[in-house]
Formats: sequence, structure tokens, C-alpha cells
Amino acid sequence: MEKKMINLKINGIAVTVPEGTSVLDAARNASIDIPTLCYLKEINEIGACRMCVVEIKGSPKLATACVFPVSEGMEVITNSKRVFDARRTNLQLLLSNHRRECLSCIRSGNCELQKLCHDYGVDDEGKFDGAMTPANLDTSATHMVRDNSKCILCRRCVAVCDKIQDAAVIGINKRGFNTHIGCAFDVPLNSVACVECGQCIAVCPTGALYEKDQTEEVWAALRDPEKRVVVQTAPSVRAGLGECFGMPIGTNVEGKMAAALRRLGFDDVFDTNLSADLTIVEEANELVERIKTGGTLPMITSCSPGWINYCEHYYPEFIPNLSSCKSPQQMFGALTKSWYADKLGIDPKNIYMVSVMPCTAKKFECSRDGQSAMGVPDVDVAITTRELGRMIERAGIDFANLPDEDFDEPLGISTGAGVIFGATGGVMEAALRTAAEWITGDTAAPVEFHEVRGTDDIKEATYKVGDLTLNVAVTSGLKNAKEVLEAVKRGEKNYQFIEIMCCPGGCVNGGGQPIQPASIRNNLDLRALRAKALYSEDERKTLRKSHDNPVLKEIYKTYLEKPGSEKAHHLLHTHYQEKNRFMGE
Repeated sequence: MEKKMINLKINGIAVTVPEGTSVLDAARNASIDIPTLCYLKEINEIGACRMCVVEIKGSPKLATACVFPVSEGMEVITNSKRVFDARRTNLQLLLSNHRRECLSCIRSGNCELQKLCHDYGVDDEGKFDGAMTPANLDTSATHMVRDNSKCILCRRCVAVCDKIQDAAVIGINKRGFNTHIGCAFDVPLNSVACVECGQCIAVCPTGALYEKDQTEEVWAALRDPEKRVVVQTAPSVRAGLGECFGMPIGTNVEGKMAAALRRLGFDDVFDTNLSADLTIVEEANELVERIKTGGTLPMITSCSPGWINYCEHYYPEFIPNLSSCKSPQQMFGALTKSWYADKLGIDPKNIYMVSVMPCTAKKFECSRDGQSAMGVPDVDVAITTRELGRMIERAGIDFANLPDEDFDEPLGISTGAGVIFGATGGVMEAALRTAAEWITGDTAAPVEFHEVRGTDDIKEATYKVGDLTLNVAVTSGLKNAKEVLEAVKRGEKNYQFIEIMCCPGGCVNGGGQPIQPASIRNNLDLRALRAKALYSEDERKTLRKSHDNPVLKEIYKTYLEKPGSEKAHHLLHTHYQEKNRFMGE
């Protein structure tokens, strides 16, 4: 049924929008931006920060535009002195309980509170200064730090943790001046079933939440003459890193990234896309074997550590369904410290493996059980896209003007299938490319499976592969994963293969990617823009099936023997264990 249209005026400009539209959205339709701090479209629409107040003709009170619906004949004023004064006072009140250390804050220059203070001429005069929330940092988690002395109680993190990621391990504690964000009973974050996805960091408007910076560890390794420091970069990093340097969202900066890493001093600049190809070869082999031998189905992907955390905490009954394959990050580390170390005649202990990831959960994954194939950690340290951006800035590298350079060989060679790993549906499509050829024996089997592409919450498809009918599902965001798993439990769905990514939209939207302000997140599809860069790269590749990667062919021929071999299992596969969903252990 077509919605009724509503006519109103905003700052004297006639606007027509569907009934039920908020004043905030109506203003944006008229190219008028009303400031917000708590608002996240369809996620956190609560009018808590009061920054979006506007005047409504005939109303004695200011209205919060994000939750106030339009009505016929309404007249809205967004830029009156009364409105500006109210917003300025709100900012001053927020600052009165905000630890103002902007020069040293990790979000300086990319802080929504800082920007609004600049826009409204609010300086550090401390008009309402008094008692303040103490700076008690929660550093208990592997991946992040929480600093409530910089929290403005916008509740975005709470909403994302609950509505998008289904963990709900944080919330509002206490009342009045003592109100703060925390876990139940104020236990530390490592004592609850946090999945370490970092989505709360990605939506925080200030420096109250941030990843644990491990760049000093990387700098120390780069300065150690005894270490061969190897770096690998995940597919999604090339689609996000440019944003750290002002480039348009979705710019593929693969060549400049390789050049920057070389200038930082890494001995080998490699590409995780190669081990994404390796993951597919092992995973496709595992899927085919399970189908042929009556193994546990549906098989579920295992490359997203946030999803693995969620499964172990909340759905341990699906642990047998998980692929035993390590993630591409961990496979790359294991391969580097075994095959590559042998090739160079280096003790694996002297190789320092750094991964650059779009994901904060990768920090925890490095220390999981079963991730030390050669008796040393497969990966020594995982840094986020944002951390790499800060390293490049500190080193004084003019990123935008770098030449485009290639990754080093041999572990810098990959196929298009490895590239698309970073987008939701990419792992499924890459696996289908290989499985279809292996099952049918047809080298002309299709390479594009458009039904599993896109940013829809849940995607389903049925493919006829030879004599086999293959039912598959793809989902991202753990709330959506829950829906898929519950449907399987109820017997409503019969899949053979499921791809689950922890972060909405997949790794391109990971918790370690560059942070965009809510004004961008609410109006642009970051996931689609970043994913487009990966699919475009895939189309340009000569090789688009993982098993066609010539480096992998050589590695299997001379070292691993074949997919699923005993040696491959030792190096490239792992195990999982049930965890208490009410505690972090």
C-alpha cells in the first residue's frame, strides 16, 4: 500500500516526504544536515544526546528531530538562535564530564564530539566543570580498551552489541550522575561472552572505545636485526586503508599499500589472498568429503574469529558443523613458518609474522589453542587497518603519492577467489567455484554466483552441481546468524553449506576498518562501496579459481602432498571448544 505523502516546510523550504518520516530524515531530503551524536539509522534512534533539537512552529518546546515524526503543514526551523544556543549548551554539558585530552586521544581529528564543538564554537572553557567520571580503563579484553571518562552515553555501542551482534554483553549501569556503560555487575569485559568483533568501536563517536594498539610491538620487531619480519594483508584492507588518507570510500589501494609496507621496513610483503585461496582448497575438499562420506552437514565456514567465538559461547551444538580449516590469517602464518622457513633455511622462531586485518577479533585469534603449528605462534601480532594507517603516518610516508607496487613473490600471488573473501558471500562463491569444478570435472564450470552476492541480511541459493543439488546460505551480522541457525535447528532449512561472517557485510565492514562518522554511515552503504573494490579486482584477475593458483600447486606438489593430507591437517586445520556463554572462559 502506497504511503500517504506529507507536506511541510523546513527553514522555509517546501518538503514532501512519506508519512512516518522523522524530521531528521525529512531535513536530509532537503539537503539540510541536523547534527546528531547518538543516532544510528534503524539501530539507535532514541533522542538521548539532544543535539538534533529543532523548533516546531506552535510548540513551546524544542523537539528531537531523530524521533519526531513529520505532520501535514508542519513548519520546522533548524538554525534559529534558540536552537543553536541549546545545542551549544548540550555540548558544554557533555564536555563537563569528558576527559579533554584531545591532543593525545586516538580519535583526535576523527571525533564527532570534537567536530561539533568546533562547528558550534565551543572551546575548552569548562563552563559547567565539576565532578567527573573517573578514568578507570577496562583493558581486560584482548582486542580493545574501554575508557568511560570519554563516554557521552550515546548508547550506540549498546545498541550494536544487542541488535546487530546478539551478544548484549554491555549496557547501562546505575543512574543519575553515576550512569555508565559496562558489563553486568561491572565485571571486566574478559569475564563475559564478548565475541571481540569491535563493532562497538566502529560506531563510538569519541575515544571511549578503541582497539588495543600493538604497533609498538611491530616497530620493535622491525628494529630487531635477528628477526625476519613478514607482513600479510587481508583482502579487505586494500578496500579500506585509503580512507585513512582521505581517499574516497571503496578505493582499491593495493599497490600503494604494498609500497608503504616496503618503506616501513618489512622484509617480505605478502598477501593474505594467497592463504584465502589455500583456505578454499582445503575447505572445498572438506565439503566434498563430508558430502561423499555422510559427514556432518551443513558445513559452516570458520574463517571469521568473531563468529567462531559466538558459536563456542552461544551455539556450541554447531561446533561439529564448523569447518576444521584455520582462517586465512592463521594458515598464512603456519605456511610461512613451515614451507617458507624451510625454503629459506630459517628457524621459524626467527620469523616474526605480522598480519594487517580489518578485524579486532584477529588479535584474540592469534592466541587461540591449535594456532601454533610449528611450536611457535602462527601469527605473532595482528594489527588493524587503522593501526597500519597510523604507522604509515608516523613514518612520514606520503601515501597518496606512492607508486603502485606489487606484493613479493612467492606468497604474494593469488586469484580472484581470494580477493572476494572480504565481502559477505565471497567465501561461499570462492568455494563454489572450486567445488563445482571438482564435483563435475568440468574446467569450464561457472566462476560467478551472483545469488550469494550483495549485502542482504540472509541470502539463499540452490545450485545443481553435476548430480548433486547444493543448498547454501550466506549471512553476516550475528543476529542474522542466529536466525539461520535457529531455522536449521527447527528443521525448517536443509542446507549443505553455510557461510557466516561476524560483521555485517563481511570483513569490509570489520571492527578494525577506518571509522566513518554516523553522518556517513547513516547515508552511505560502506559495505557495498568497499565490496565493489574487491569484486572489480576479481574481474580483472586472469585466474579466478583458488585451485588454479600456481604457487599453491607447487606447495601441494612439493610439500603438502594433497588437500586434506596429514601434513595439511597438522599445519592448516584446528579445533574448537564449548565456552560458558555467561562468562568469558
